[in-house]
Amino acid sequence: MTSDEVEGPRVVIVGGGPGGYEAALVGRRLGAQVTLVERTGLGGSAVLSDVVPSKSLIATAEWMTIVDRAPDLGIRLVGGTAGVRHQVDLGAVNTRVQALAAAQSADIGSRLRREGVQIVAGSGLLAGPHQVVVRPSGGGPERVLDADVVLVATGATPRVLATAVPDGERIVTWTQLYGLAQLPERLIVVGSGVTGAEFAGAYSALGSDVVLVSSRDQVLPGQDGDAAALIEEVFTSRGMTVMSRCRAVGARRTADGVVVELADGRTVVGSHVLMAVGSEPTTADLGLAEAGVKLSRSGHVKVDKVSRTSVAGIYAAGDCTGVFPLASVAAQQGRIAMSHALGDAVHPLSIKGVAANIFTNPEIATVGQSESELKARGRSYSKSMLPLTRNPRAKMLGVRDGFVKIFTHTTSGVVLGAVVVGPRASEAIYPLTLAVTHGLTVDHLSEASTVYPSMSGTVAEVARMLHRREDD
Repeated sequence: MTSDEVEGPRVVIVGGGPGGYEAALVGRRLGAQVTLVERTGLGGSAVLSDVVPSKSLIATAEWMTIVDRAPDLGIRLVGGTAGVRHQVDLGAVNTRVQALAAAQSADIGSRLRREGVQIVAGSGLLAGPHQVVVRPSGGGPERVLDADVVLVATGATPRVLATAVPDGERIVTWTQLYGLAQLPERLIVVGSGVTGAEFAGAYSALGSDVVLVSSRDQVLPGQDGDAAALIEEVFTSRGMTVMSRCRAVGARRTADGVVVELADGRTVVGSHVLMAVGSEPTTADLGLAEAGVKLSRSGHVKVDKVSRTSVAGIYAAGDCTGVFPLASVAAQQGRIAMSHALGDAVHPLSIKGVAANIFTNPEIATVGQSESELKARGRSYSKSMLPLTRNPRAKMLGVRDGFVKIFTHTTSGVVLGAVVVGPRASEAIYPLTLAVTHGLTVDHLSEASTVYPSMSGTVAEVARMLHRREDD
């Protein structure tokens, strides 16, 4: 059955990323006629040029780190010399990465079509609260779609400096890295936030000489201080050059490489430069302001906790809203928006229990309130932390770096937040996410059984350290 054969509210979704396609599925389940407009490919940047490809590349880099650690576990190359590095065929790596992204995009398309969502390839432009004009990707006449509900889920794009315009060859954004056929000999990464740190670590592990230029005191500003300090220590121990308190003001291409100019007059020479200086919402030229939709000074769409904009019938979800730049949050916003728009029961968005992960090696996973937030709010809290080097499973695996840290309410013992640094921290954070989401105490955590030996045993051990006797 197609959407044209269904009687129901007309829904037009502009943007096929997680916020858009998850909303489309909800809309069909609730009986709406759903049309999804996407200009580049289903899954959006999350699938095609950001989350899926970047984490696939990082997974490859992780194997290189494991190989380097093999001699410590008693593994030697047969007939070879201990310590010989494997070589990376970056062209083959990127071919695989792009194939994985394309396959995921195709799977999303198949699911949407199977559920009866009409997919239109093109760019959407609001012509008012109840109309979307589509400019087809392949050219041809514009198409006007009438809508009872419009959802804008157009995401964000890499921020570009006028003094460092990407050329896709030597000066690149993170969306252009997958076009490189050869491993950069010397990669300069400008920006030490999440994206910069992830790619700096990945390319260092793959074999590039990496220089990370950070305008702040340490890498990963705004993240847990202990976690950021550990990652910077790991980076430097693996041969990376970290230039702290250095602001890049421009980059230019030379005959055989690039030169990055710093604010203090110094320059850094490399073969390539990755500009990881943040992102900007994709909200320009969509007709939003003309339709009455309010935008923030940064260009993000202003929404409430059910993703309503300032105009009745128009909703927004994902990175274009600036609420929390995670694919999981975009998907949740999209589901909430469509349920609310079509009259289904819905809980407003809460980011209290949203877990986030930084895919460096080791990974950094966080949930709940950070220590800086707790201090700023004057909350009464206790904390405890243990390094993974004490964990028997970590010793068996040769894991040297990482820790578990938990914050609790001093009196009640309720878990307020947590940080896990280590291999597969994105998986290990889950029990702590449950604790934060459902208001569990450290006693609830410590009383649950854990496998011995296991990495999760450290979570329970840290929880036991935070136990308070009733007469304390």
